[in-house]
Amino acid sequence: MKRTLLLLMGLGALLASSQQVKVTSRTSPLKGVEAAFYPILNSGGDKLLYSDVDAHGLKMLDLANNKVTTISELNGAGIDAKWSRDGKVYYITSEVNAKDRLVYRTGRRYDLNRNGSEIFLEAQHGAMHLETGTAGMAMNGEKHSYTTSANRGVSVYTTGSQLVVTINGKESRYTPVESYAGYLWSSVSPSGDKIAFFAAGTGIIVTDLNGKVLAQLGNYEMPCWYDNDYIVAQNTSDDGYQFTSSQILLLKADGTFRHELTPRTSMTMQPTAGGGKIAYTTIDGNLTVITLDINE
Repeated sequence: MKRTLLLLMGLGALLASSQQVKVTSRTSPLKGVEAAFYPILNSGGDKLLYSDVDAHGLKMLDLANNKVTTISELNGAGIDAKWSRDGKVYYITSEVNAKDRLVYRTGRRYDLNRNGSEIFLEAQHGAMHLETGTAGMAMNGEKHSYTTSANRGVSVYTTGSQLVVTINGKESRYTPVESYAGYLWSSVSPSGDKIAFFAAGTGIIVTDLNGKVLAQLGNYEMPCWYDNDYIVAQNTSDDGYQFTSSQILLLKADGTFRHELTPRTSMTMQPTAGGGKIAYTTIDGNLTVITLDINE
């Protein structure tokens, strides 16, 4: 039995090592123009959202012509902006109320066809969670919520150490792994059958839609789906005060493969993926967009 197990482990390692990843293109579209942080590619990979280092304001870069459009100049707009399936941009702004000195958050939506934003969830105190579903969008506030449709397909968000999964309007909550510091960065795979998220102290977890753990990919951050089989993530280290290294990784969602897209010394971070492209920035805000050839 032990010999069989060792042979199977060896075969798995051989199969994983046979995979090859090649960066086929690399561009820095905003180099010499401005710094860019919190990049978010749309599903087609032709447009990208970004902000400044303090997430003040939100801009959109058209990768076809390098044209930049300002979506918002309000505080917080760049922290958790998301693309909807129909190409609109959903984002949250925040401001301190002059009367009670509390932070109030407002849900907004930008329409590229109209070149303008509208409020879709009025200002309220407390946390807000944006959900990108396979068939719609939702914004969950502590007092009021909003959804683009009663059935938004499969969507997910995290609150504390809970994974909140909504399937065809029915909400379920799961705690797949223990994490006293909570979960972050949850998303549904392109085919809508898997979920990836970060659990503090454990790393990236992949589950099915019922919260069953399918794979633990390592103690990396900011997972995003490259396609239904691969995830892009950030691998950082620090000395308790500042980053000492940071790189971008390509991980297979079943945990059998890991590839370094950038070296640890590159200080690259905040990965995003869409349309066969990967974008990331550096600690100095140098935005880079790459494409890959994955040979399995």
